[in-house]
Amino acid sequence: MKGLFDFTEVATYFFRKKDPNRKTNFNLRTMHFINKLSIVMFLMGAIYFIVTHL
Repeated sequence: MKGLFDFTEVATYFFRKKDPNRKTNFNLRTMHFINKLSIVMFLMGAIYFIVTHL
């Protein structure tokens, strides 16, 4: 049950530093943007659901 609510991966996904040795391209940047956007939208929806149903 402890590992069920471990959000460190999500938090570090937003605040990790860019690796200067790694090449990036448009597809990779777009994928990361969509991932971040979907995480934020999910969290906003979950907060909205919790607030309106309590």
